Amino acid sequence: MRFPGANFAVIPLATLVACSPVLDWREVQPEGGSLVAMFPCKADRYARGVMVGGTSLRMEMHVCAAGGATYALSHVDVPNPAVVAATLTELRVVAAANLGGVEPHVVPLRISGMTPNAEAAMLSISGKLPDGVAVRERAAFFAKGLRVYQASVIGANPPADAVDTFFSGLRFPT
Repeated sequence: MRFPGANFAVIPLATLVACSPVLDWREVQPEGGSLVAMFPCKADRYARGVMVGGTSLRMEMHVCAAGGATYALSHVDVPNPAVVAATLTELRVVAAANLGGVEPHVVPLRISGMTPNAEAAMLSISGKLPDGVAVRERAAFFAKGLRVYQASVIGANPPADAVDTFFSGLRFPT
C-alpha cells in the first residue's frame, strides 16, 4: 500500500538537514579586554603559561574548530611597553616554527583602535602539523596597550571567505 503524502514528509526533514550551518558566526569579547572577534563556532576558553622573552606569562585563548579549520584568538599581558614589539616578533617566529614554516609571507597589519606598532603583522604560513599533515595558517599579531594579541586560522584548506570574515571581524569598539 502506498501513502501519497509520505514523500512530502521527507522533503522538510531533508531541507532542515541541508540548512544546518557549518559556520555559525557569533561575537566573542575576551574578558578584561576591549577587542571583539567573530568566531564561526562556540569557542572554548583556555589558559596556560608561556615563556616570552624569558618571562613566564599567562596566555588566554579562545578556540573552536569548524569547516575543516581551527580558529583561535589568544592574548598575553606584558609587564611594560618596552617589551610589546619584542613579544609581537617572538609570537610570529614561534607561529612559523610550530609548523616548520619556511619564509612566511608577512604584511603590515592595521586594526582600527589597536596601538600602532611596526611589528604588528599578518602572516601566511604553509607547513605541517607534528603528525605530518600539511596545513596553511593565517595569523595576525597586534597590540592594544600592554595586551598583545594573536588571531589565527589553521587548516588543510580553510575556506577563504571564512578566513576573511574571521579577520575582518576583529575590532576595538569606539
